[in-house]
Amino acid sequence: MQILYDIVVVLLMIVLLPYFIVRLIREKGFGERMKQSFGFLPKHALDKVAGKDCIWVHAASVGEIVAASPLVKEFRREFPEIPILISVVTCSGYTMANRIIKDADSIIYFPLDLPFLADHTVKKIKPRIFLPVETELWPNLLKAARRYNVAVMMVNGRISDKSVNRYRYMFSLLSDMVGTVNKFAMQSEIDASYIIRLGADPKLVAVTGNTKFDQTYTNVSAGGKKKIIAELGLDDAEGIIIAGSTHKGEEVYVLDAFMKLRNEFPKVKLIIAPRKIIRKDDVKNICEQRGFKTAFRTDLKKRIYHGHDIVILDTIGELGKIYSVGDVIYIGGSLVPHGGHNILEPAAHGKAIIVGKNMFNFKDTYMLFKKRDACLTVNNSIELAQQMIKLFRQPEIRHQMEATSLAIIHENQGASRRSAVILRQVLEELDKNHKTLAVPSTEAIENLQTYLFELVHGRREKHVVGYLIIFILDIFSFIYEKLVNLKLWLYQSGILKRQSIDCYVISIGNITVGGTGKTPTSQRLAKEISNIGYKVAILNRGYRAKWHGDVGVVSDGRKLLMTASQAGDEAFLLAKNLPDVPVLIGPDRSLTGKYAIENFGVEVAILDDGYQHWQLKRNMDILLVDSINIFGNEHILPRGTLRESLSHLDRADVCLLTKVDQATPHSREYIRKTLSQNNDHALIVESIHNPMGFVEIGEWSDNIGCTGKKIVEMVGCRIMVVSAIGNPASVEQTLQSIGTIIVESIRFPDHHDYSLDEIAAVMKQAEKRGAEAIVITDKDAVKFPQEIIQEKNRIPIYIISIEIKFKNGAEEFYQYIKEHLPPLTKHDDQVCNVRKK
Repeated sequence: MQILYDIVVVLLMIVLLPYFIVRLIREKGFGERMKQSFGFLPKHALDKVAGKDCIWVHAASVGEIVAASPLVKEFRREFPEIPILISVVTCSGYTMANRIIKDADSIIYFPLDLPFLADHTVKKIKPRIFLPVETELWPNLLKAARRYNVAVMMVNGRISDKSVNRYRYMFSLLSDMVGTVNKFAMQSEIDASYIIRLGADPKLVAVTGNTKFDQTYTNVSAGGKKKIIAELGLDDAEGIIIAGSTHKGEEVYVLDAFMKLRNEFPKVKLIIAPRKIIRKDDVKNICEQRGFKTAFRTDLKKRIYHGHDIVILDTIGELGKIYSVGDVIYIGGSLVPHGGHNILEPAAHGKAIIVGKNMFNFKDTYMLFKKRDACLTVNNSIELAQQMIKLFRQPEIRHQMEATSLAIIHENQGASRRSAVILRQVLEELDKNHKTLAVPSTEAIENLQTYLFELVHGRREKHVVGYLIIFILDIFSFIYEKLVNLKLWLYQSGILKRQSIDCYVISIGNITVGGTGKTPTSQRLAKEISNIGYKVAILNRGYRAKWHGDVGVVSDGRKLLMTASQAGDEAFLLAKNLPDVPVLIGPDRSLTGKYAIENFGVEVAILDDGYQHWQLKRNMDILLVDSINIFGNEHILPRGTLRESLSHLDRADVCLLTKVDQATPHSREYIRKTLSQNNDHALIVESIHNPMGFVEIGEWSDNIGCTGKKIVEMVGCRIMVVSAIGNPASVEQTLQSIGTIIVESIRFPDHHDYSLDEIAAVMKQAEKRGAEAIVITDKDAVKFPQEIIQEKNRIPIYIISIEIKFKNGAEEFYQYIKEHLPPLTKHDDQVCNVRKK
């Protein structure tokens, strides 16, 4: 879905190019907007904010800037030392922001949501947190926020009925966007319910109210009102009607009503503020066709008077203050099916307000005023005229509406303050738990594997060659999927025979490539079943092992019989960490299983990475799903990282969600939903990678049982992370969550064999970055050069010790295992209960 979105955006830019050229010629300031939107910012535009953990507030246009204005004031009050960046989309929004927001350190145009451009901008700014105002969710910008671990908080959040329906068609893109947001500060209960319906975790949603109740930039004194009236040439008016933010076709309704009002009140004047200033000449022609004399606001500033009946407001950012001189206000966009505009600006001046029937974009605010008779609703120009006439005939009704409007405004102020408090809570949580803060990472080796991985996951800028590669990979993925389905069908139909062995077989595997935690889960499960009293062996395929043969014994349950290079890093680690459990390698698990039964009396065999090893019958299939990298990119190999289609989830007896502590609740819910759609019987369990301590690599090589440093001893330690694993971000998040400070993360390709020169270069880089220690995983430790390990006076190299800990569903899982295992044989003198950890 992300790729489809990117293609659509690029094509849209190409299609709109002629439109942009026309606007470039006709519209003042549009050239600067386009220049900045494509990433060409003025010199020094970001000097005060880039790389300084700034607060980035994004507001699309004038309306959002009005909402952001009181927010920025409160943020500056709450965080006087943190720089604030404002970004906008439109020229009018840019002008408005520079006029009314004085507390920002920088104001720029928002980058176009092109994949490479959004990524480049976020990487350059490196904000501490990104705050979209109202409904400003942009897929590529949020994708970049995820990549660089920038926190996101929606402020003054508003979701219309139309937006709810539109967002649903974004499918996985919507899940990614909503799952990126750390906190939703919504305007109303209605908006909160809508964002939850779109997938937000209810625990992350708060109702703060509408910040537009707090805006003060439009405050006008009595003297200021007289000045505005004089500048508009309306000194002789005996009443002023204002039609604010009108749309095409709407001025006709307003003028028809105004003509009827003038029949009874001939000295009433009208101010029309078209939503788009570019329409000002069209509006003038419509007025003059009905016999009204008009004047533009810009001409009146030059003292050019025409004895006019109507003023056309052709300036940006003035409407909020000009509302102060009106007696009756009509809110545009509501007699045409646009959805209306916000009524809070005129209400802040205590005005009688009339709206059309189409106020669905501001349903909550509209209902608030309607229920208290602070605004009147009309269906057409006839009713509009009737209500205008009534309010001039009966000024007491108008004054009551004015008083009620002011009362509502005062009762609902404080949203900006509440948002600032929530922002502080979010930032404090980030300080406590660093897992969402950016880690400076370096890809140590750029090869074809890493290029393709980043390309298919949308992390590479795509040119013609990139799109061609994707197309070719799609073809191969289609072929590969059909072959996998055919092979599985051949086994399931009995055409290809499955082997069986005389013991209970448990398969532990996944449906994606790498990084789910199969090896530590196999290790933990082997310990648990062994503690019950069963004789257990682990059967591993020996990935990247230099030993070749039918059956290889890595460990006999008493001592290691192979080196890491001979056995492969995964099998060697299992053998090293399980002193009482034999570990065997070989391509045919039925042969290694029979050997384990005959030579070690094995009763339970665990297939490490066995979900796709269909040659051997199993009694239980345990499927692991990474809660961070959910089903990869949902494409089959080689286009993606799925080994099989998601429909094959139905074979699992137990689904184990790993690393749930590092995932958003929404991600976990999405996994459960996907599982339920494809598997109606599996037991679902959650687990975390629980850090236990740190062991110096020299001690680890000599004695696996040593305890090393406790977690608390590493809090505040400046470290460099070095890894060659499937999901390095997971380890980095774990290390940040316990309080270490990562100065840099060096990432090698998965299963990479380190050379002496590579690690020597890493050691020099660690010293250069001021690291106090290097931290690696045990999977990396087995491949570290002995020359480095034995070197004296080197920087400490610690292995982080991780243990799988079962969480939600743990008791049911243990009970499920006990119920399905065969009866214990007589050799067991003691039976230990499963430890519930």
